Amino acid sequence: MKKSHLAFTITGVAVLMLGLAFASKPIYDTFCRVTGFGGTTQVATQRPDRILDRVITVRLDANAPNTPFDFKPVDRKTDIKIGDTTIVTFELTNTSNRPVLGLAGYNVTPFKTAEYFTKLECFCFTERVFEPGETAVLPVMFFIDPRLDDDPLLDDVKTITLSYTFYEVQGGNESLASFSNLVSEDE
Repeated sequence: MKKSHLAFTITGVAVLMLGLAFASKPIYDTFCRVTGFGGTTQVATQRPDRILDRVITVRLDANAPNTPFDFKPVDRKTDIKIGDTTIVTFELTNTSNRPVLGLAGYNVTPFKTAEYFTKLECFCFTERVFEPGETAVLPVMFFIDPRLDDDPLLDDVKTITLSYTFYEVQGGNESLASFSNLVSEDE
């Protein structure tokens, strides 16, 4: 093999690896949104057209590690009929003496329910500045897609946990996420 051919091959492989490195995050984010992998919930613009009698308990969890936030759900759980829309609220207080830019990541468990857990509105879609001492009530509007009832692997599901983790964003315009990803603003 000629040296020039070997150099060309090595350069080509390096360029390909660099391209894959840049493309990996958008590809992974899309994969998670489409499949619900890692507990990534879905986003919808309209409500489902049917409501079932089956009731699911949704437990609410809130965390804010290494932040000056006191973050908690207003209620610890809610019962919802599959296909029905509900609103739950969380409360966040900035306990510091400075404005803090925050962003929430989220997921649901069991992970196998993520593709059916669908948000219409959520405080987690955008970054927000919380002023010193400010207490904010943060709503989430969601439904559980009726298709969940059609999946025999989910017949055992009686409870879903919706978990949020608030992060302090350093410098702004960063995209922090849950274990999977937050949806982009253009969705």
